[in-house]
Amino acid sequence: MKVAIIFGSQSDKEIMKKAADVLRGVGVEYSAHILSAHRVPELLTKTIRELEASGTEVIIAGAGLAAHLPGVIASQTLLPVIGVPLTAGSGASPGGLAGMDALFSIVQMPKPIPVAAVGIDNAANAAQLACQILALKYPELKTKLENARVKMKENFAGPEGVEL
Repeated sequence: MKVAIIFGSQSDKEIMKKAADVLRGVGVEYSAHILSAHRVPELLTKTIRELEASGTEVIIAGAGLAAHLPGVIASQTLLPVIGVPLTAGSGASPGGLAGMDALFSIVQMPKPIPVAAVGIDNAANAAQLACQILALKYPELKTKLENARVKMKENFAGPEGVEL
């Protein structure tokens, strides 16, 4: 089981770390890469080939603004790509687009190059989705995910009522 986490800039590291935390928590091996579809396209292509050759099975790609990174990756591989739209640039400031530009860029990929998408800045959910994809092949991971869901339900406060 192996996942690659790719994001475009050092400033995205804190958000994308949440994906690594989830993967580490269930014992899924991952690698992390700072790459840009625009600034180092040749290095991105080379890295995608290396990831494929190394047995990577899912790619999580975080990108802000026009968010080309997940789509460019998806155009170069048949591995599932999960896009994490990031709040960046103008979105990080008052009156900015707050990641909506990245979200629309990721979910509006043209046929036949799909990119799965999660919520803005929700790298943890991207990792959860990657684990669900991997669980189709790895029964031990499926069991871990099922156990986590049972525990989540047990820890839920329930409908008994809440003091306000």
